Amino acid sequence: MSTIEELAVAYERHITTPWDTRNAPVQRVIFAVYDPADELKLRLKQDLFQLATQKAGYQWLTIDLTNSFPRWLSRHRYAEKYFTTPRFLPDPPDDFLVAITAQCEQEITRSGIGSDGVVALSGIGSLFGFLRIRQVVDTVAPIVPGRLLVFFPGTVENNTYRLLDAYDGWGYHAIPITASGV
Repeated sequence: MSTIEELAVAYERHITTPWDTRNAPVQRVIFAVYDPADELKLRLKQDLFQLATQKAGYQWLTIDLTNSFPRWLSRHRYAEKYFTTPRFLPDPPDDFLVAITAQCEQEITRSGIGSDGVVALSGIGSLFGFLRIRQVVDTVAPIVPGRLLVFFPGTVENNTYRLLDAYDGWGYHAIPITASGV
């Protein structure tokens, strides 16, 4: 069994446990943590997570953030300026987080997913260098009516998450799921 398949099994064990509907948004966040080198494998096997969720009787929605930055930048009124002189791009771009939140809100509304659903964020690694994942999770979690699953290419140790194994980690109290279990 591959590590991604083991991660899916660990996720299935977790998602089948009863949900406490009284939890605050930050308490409904799940991080599926995997080696960044396994990103393509995860994308190929993402349906295992969807099947596990649906088998447990819950709805599923995937929101792929992979192309969020180029979409945002191409629509920006200063796009030409940023393309010719990238150093003018603010660090982090202020309205990029607003655009991601709006994208998630639109997709959640359009899907009709309820409190018995899992919203999965994929492509989170593509935000590296533009936004902090904590900002994204803190902003998106309150608009997710059920559980928020973040496919997280990196590491976790003692609730410290490192995206793409970068040195700059942060503490977060999401439920981490790894191939070796919860």
